[in-house]
Amino acid sequence: MDMERLPIILLAAVAAGGAAYALVYPFLSGEKRVEQRQRSFGGVDRRRAATEAAADSLRRGQVADSLKALDERQKRINRPSLKMRIEQAGLSWTKKQFYLLSLALGVGLGIAALAGTGEPLAGLAGAFVGGLGLPRWILAFLRKRRTTRFLLELPNAVEVILRGLKAGLPLGDCIRIVANETQEPVKSEFRAIVEAQTVGIPLAEAVGKLYERMPVPEANFFGIVIAIQSKSGGSLSDALGNLARVLRDRKKMKAKIQAMSMEAKASAAIIGSLPIITVMIIAVLNPNYMGLMWTTDMGRVMLVGSGMLMLTGILIMRKMINFDF
Repeated sequence: MDMERLPIILLAAVAAGGAAYALVYPFLSGEKRVEQRQRSFGGVDRRRAATEAAADSLRRGQVADSLKALDERQKRINRPSLKMRIEQAGLSWTKKQFYLLSLALGVGLGIAALAGTGEPLAGLAGAFVGGLGLPRWILAFLRKRRTTRFLLELPNAVEVILRGLKAGLPLGDCIRIVANETQEPVKSEFRAIVEAQTVGIPLAEAVGKLYERMPVPEANFFGIVIAIQSKSGGSLSDALGNLARVLRDRKKMKAKIQAMSMEAKASAAIIGSLPIITVMIIAVLNPNYMGLMWTTDMGRVMLVGSGMLMLTGILIMRKMINFDF
């Protein structure tokens, strides 16, 4: 062998051995297996991430739908329809009957105002008040009176349910006792809950509709307690005991606020009625002096202006002495 070619052959052999080692080493050392496992785990992670992203998107969609439903429900409660206001007032009228009554009141009051004054404008004003103002005022008055009676009786109803639960009765039977034994309007409202259960509506959903029929915070508190207990469990008697105490405390606070505000309300009533009483006394004692206010154009303008100022003052005083609680 030519000695001059020996170094070249050795270098070629070393290079070939190094290349072979570089190609075979990953398989011998396990690096290939590690890479394969990493790729497989990466695929699992990607699939897991895709699954979690899809679940998260589904949860966001469910939350958005729930918030939308709650928003629509709150809008219905804040701006109730005429049918709902009639139901909240405890009346069994239909919308048609209400409109017919409004028409009859408007026509009757308009004819009475026209016959009493002989002025077509007064007759038109009487028809407007009788057709649009008076029926809705009566409806609002009946609704507020029924709500007040409901708030007075609801703590007693919760106490009845609490005692029944402590005695071992199921919640449904306790609600039936309230629907049969308590005073109106709690009796009819809880009877509606029982009837809703009869047709297959879950108890939590049936109780939740109580807030729509009776839009007061106390009814919402009761519905929330029942809904939380039905989903998460726990001691319902303890929750209702706390709720009964809260309702009693709110009732006491309302009575205290009303008692403290009675002086301001009496002062506002005296201030608001004093100008009217003064005008009536002057009209009786000196008709000729006060008659200028009815017979002259300037007098009528002054009467209208003073009436508007009086109405503004009365509304401001009413806003100042009425408290939301």
